[in-house]
Amino acid sequence: MRIELALILPLIGSGIATAQSTLPDSIGTQELQEVVIEAPKVIRKADMDVIYPSKSAVENSTNGMQLLNNLMIPSLSVSDALGSIQAAGQSVQIRINGRVASIDQVRSLLPESIKRVEWMDNPGLRYGGANYVLNFIVSNPTIGGSFQAQARPALNETWGFYMANAKFNNGLSQWEVYASCKLTENIKICRNYKETFTYPDGHSLSRTETSRGGNLDNSLPYYFASYSYIKADTTVFVAQLTNRQHLNNRTEYNGIMSLSNGNNDILLTEQFGDKGNYPALSLYLQQNLAHKQMLVVDFNASMYFGRSWSDYIEQIPGITDYLADIHTNIKDQNQAYAIEADYIKNWRNSRFTVGASYNANRNRSEYENLDGQIFHQRQDKLYVFAEYFHRFGKWSATAGMGVQYTDFLFKESDQGNHSWRTRPQATITYSLNQNHNFRLNFTSWQSTPSLAETNVVPQQLDEFQWRVGNPNLKTANSYMLTLRYGFNLPRVNGLFGIRAFTSPNAITPLLRWDEERLVTTYENSRGLKNLSFFLAPQIDIIPNWLMTSGYVQYRMERMRGTDYSLHNSAWSGNASLQLMHWGFVLSGQYVCSQHDLWGEKISWGENINIIDLSYNWNSWQFAAGIIMPFGKYDQGSKSLSKWNRNEQHMRLNMRIPYISVSYNVQWGRQKRGVRKLVNADAKTDTSTAGGR
Repeated sequence: MRIELALILPLIGSGIATAQSTLPDSIGTQELQEVVIEAPKVIRKADMDVIYPSKSAVENSTNGMQLLNNLMIPSLSVSDALGSIQAAGQSVQIRINGRVASIDQVRSLLPESIKRVEWMDNPGLRYGGANYVLNFIVSNPTIGGSFQAQARPALNETWGFYMANAKFNNGLSQWEVYASCKLTENIKICRNYKETFTYPDGHSLSRTETSRGGNLDNSLPYYFASYSYIKADTTVFVAQLTNRQHLNNRTEYNGIMSLSNGNNDILLTEQFGDKGNYPALSLYLQQNLAHKQMLVVDFNASMYFGRSWSDYIEQIPGITDYLADIHTNIKDQNQAYAIEADYIKNWRNSRFTVGASYNANRNRSEYENLDGQIFHQRQDKLYVFAEYFHRFGKWSATAGMGVQYTDFLFKESDQGNHSWRTRPQATITYSLNQNHNFRLNFTSWQSTPSLAETNVVPQQLDEFQWRVGNPNLKTANSYMLTLRYGFNLPRVNGLFGIRAFTSPNAITPLLRWDEERLVTTYENSRGLKNLSFFLAPQIDIIPNWLMTSGYVQYRMERMRGTDYSLHNSAWSGNASLQLMHWGFVLSGQYVCSQHDLWGEKISWGENINIIDLSYNWNSWQFAAGIIMPFGKYDQGSKSLSKWNRNEQHMRLNMRIPYISVSYNVQWGRQKRGVRKLVNADAKTDTSTAGGR
């Protein structure tokens, strides 16, 4: 099973702002005119919420992640200790000055350089189908530079986070280097697992796994170097080299298994993981033209060199022969390339954007356990869109249309598929005044089949189960309609909303029997539908001292596929409390994970709670905290398939106390930084080697 991102990354790993200046950015970016009220900390615009950091939030932060945590945006679940940013249990696309960024790059930001944070829960067509977008608008020094460092070791585990960042400026140029490591070694874990197989003739077999322990390794070094050239109101050029490493991403479970047919005390060992490098290059050019026009081009290339593996062993104590001895080893050499070009034209109350992007993935997988057989997959995607925004009085409207062409092919079998899909999107906003607005948003996007979902090579998972991809999968469509009400009241701001979602041909797992083998393949299902009600308030209990924020959601959903129709409903959310005074920041956070129905499985992430106390002194910050001071960690899933009903719980010792030391020094005057308006996503795909 996969461990949720919020765990893998870490384990591996208020004075209100005044009105915005009306002068144009030094790099030539021009915004539509807005009336910014000085009183609210949150400015509700037609297409986003704009949050201006308070003086106390900046003073009590040493990097961008800490500042974001101190802003306490209600919809967000932010943890600097865990290195995670989520909204309503879903991923958030992070951008810095308009270009897609990583959490490590957010950590490299100077709190003093963050002018504002733009929060979009209905991002437009040029954001590539993102559910949420968080954009940091940042300014950087013109001369001099800055240096940041942080160390966060655990006191009872080989776990922690370490980083260093330096920026150097000279006239129109800036150089930046960054290095970090999320350390995770030999974290103790265990798994309890019970499942029942039902055969087509009606007879069944149950097996129960009792844990004998296990461990998790996942240390992730990450580094990048970048160069930017800015000629005011004319040209922007950015070049960036990055490399992300999986030193040894490995999960191992040991257990004792008993079967309902009388076979008991079977020793079980299961491990899976991957290791490799992800180098990438990004080139960005922005050229401002006359009459408020702009042309933006972005190129990205990335590669993956590595391997993934899975081992599954069953053995009776005292007997040398194995009941099951299954090994999968896949060596990948994958490439991805992407280029995007956008044209933007601004008027006083309107904006028109048109753009096109092309993505190419070339994957080569060598199955070392199949005598070195080699398989190639090619995937190409072309996307074109146009979008128009107009404001008239208290109303504003955005409408656009995107068209996507997808084509993929397995070279050896000459199997593949291609499709055309449209992506309409529209938003209507009514602002009663600066404190109340209503927004109705319709959006759509497409999801292309992954390498693992289309790979036709059979992979054995255990004694009973196999997995094989489906090359006939089609691109899946998703549609979402959201009505939300945003409000600013004395000491309280937030939003309330209703969201309806459907994916009529979602790509989901499908279980079927092939003689004595239970095979997991994939299908374009009969669809997922869900309806959500959510409330996200932020409350200043004692202004500039004590603040709380949270998000609560109730969701009802139905999933239909071949020979099944399932329902699910559950509450989820998060809550944060923060006390600031005399340089101290005491914060607490609780996250109740979302239960997701996908295919014939309900899965849930971790319910996390954290307490952290920090103190700022000149350029230093000292902190101590504990992860999971209350309760027990549990993450798992439940299969509802008529062929395989199971429930598994993954547990580990997450009661981890830690200390943290941060240093932040800077010099030089301030100017605007690069504002990258588009991003061409060139993300390499990887193989997946088994694992139940």
